[in-house]
Amino acid sequence: MFHLAFKRNLQSRLFSSQSKPFRILGLQQIAIGTLDPTSLSHLWKDIFSLPKISSYTSKSENVSEDILSLGKSTPTSVPIEIDLMTPLDPNSSPKVHLPPLNHIGLWVDDLPNAVKWMEENGVRFAPGGIRKGASGFDVTFIHPKGNEDKPVGGCGVLIELVQAPSDVIDKLS
Repeated sequence: MFHLAFKRNLQSRLFSSQSKPFRILGLQQIAIGTLDPTSLSHLWKDIFSLPKISSYTSKSENVSEDILSLGKSTPTSVPIEIDLMTPLDPNSSPKVHLPPLNHIGLWVDDLPNAVKWMEENGVRFAPGGIRKGASGFDVTFIHPKGNEDKPVGGCGVLIELVQAPSDVIDKLS
């Protein structure tokens, strides 16, 4: 019992928000994958009436997606996206439809420093590094699973970290 309490206290001190050179500001997107884009589109566009704001296709990422607006988070008026993703080739990787909840995206105020700090603290990132995402923001992904070298992963969930533009940082700070 003492050992567990000591370990939690140590983790609390090591990972306190004051020692981090970044902040997670809020939800940026939820990405949903499927092999049946008609049904997915019908639910989110027709039934839920979410407007399509753009499309994105990438052969290297094996994806065709419609980007919808879930509206704006209150009280900040920052848009939240729903990305409807279909693989260009269901037999190729990455398999954007597996699992159906493909990933969640989080706004971060300083992506390069967040990645540096997280890597130093055992977080495993998916290959590809920081790059432009479908909405034009710099992004990177935390791998769903840790490994021996980098034991911290998304516990089964792919997590996208998205560099927030200055107006979003201002609104969410």
